[in-house]
Amino acid sequence: MQLGVHVARFNWDGGPPAIARRLAELGAAADAAGCEHISVMDHYFQLDRMFAAEDPMLEAYTTLGFLAASTERVKLHVLATGVTYRHPGLVAKIVSTLDVLSGGRAELAIGAAWYEREHRGLGIPFPPIGERLARLEEAIQICLQMWSDDDGPFTGRHYQLAETLCSPQPLSQPRPRLIVCGGGENKTLRIAARYADESNVIARSPEEVAHKQEVLRRHCEQAGRDPAEVAISVLNTGDALANGDASRLIDEMQAYARLGVQTVIVIPFAASPVAFVEQLAASVIPPLAEL
Repeated sequence: MQLGVHVARFNWDGGPPAIARRLAELGAAADAAGCEHISVMDHYFQLDRMFAAEDPMLEAYTTLGFLAASTERVKLHVLATGVTYRHPGLVAKIVSTLDVLSGGRAELAIGAAWYEREHRGLGIPFPPIGERLARLEEAIQICLQMWSDDDGPFTGRHYQLAETLCSPQPLSQPRPRLIVCGGGENKTLRIAARYADESNVIARSPEEVAHKQEVLRRHCEQAGRDPAEVAISVLNTGDALANGDASRLIDEMQAYARLGVQTVIVIPFAASPVAFVEQLAASVIPPLAEL
């Protein structure tokens, strides 16, 4: 099992003037630790269900561009790119640019978006969930077409592109890895089954993840696809690492490893994210790799 680090807060010692330095240090630490990837949230405001909306929040892809220059090995993606935040043609171009500048380390993790407050706050359209999911599928189709030899038009219900030209093409072969995020059983997992290299869900319990895997398997069979082609990753929501209990996290992850989960993603909420990652290198990543 591999480990990814998801940066969800920027309330670090030193305030905004220190964010760039600390982010670069975090990237270097993740590289040295052997983390599989670094991800950041795609939000304009901090999540008001967890913290103050006024807390620092960086624009996601600008942040990954900075991390691309601050790292050498780790993969980079947004967890998760909200389909409503950018036109999908622009998303394909942004991820292609990130992939070229990082030497082939960009991935596209994408979902239907949900945080209505920031949409309303900045005047971003926030259609109903059914439309967002329809847009999600079309956005994926557009990205896949732009990362192919087909630079012709795309005509969908929600998006119409006269040309899907994308130059330079990504360095990743055959294209950047596609991760569909979310556990919605009727639509999101169906989309993952049709298109994704990886399905990412929140790990509230092994039983819930096992159920989502079964739903994904059925969707894959209906789509004529081998379920083994879709890797599974989980975002860990437990408090073991927050309490400094690495051994408990390893114990918890054994159940997920038995389910075939390949990657667990953890969030450093500590004031010193570098110390958090160094703890991962010492006590979490080696035993996880054996699961």
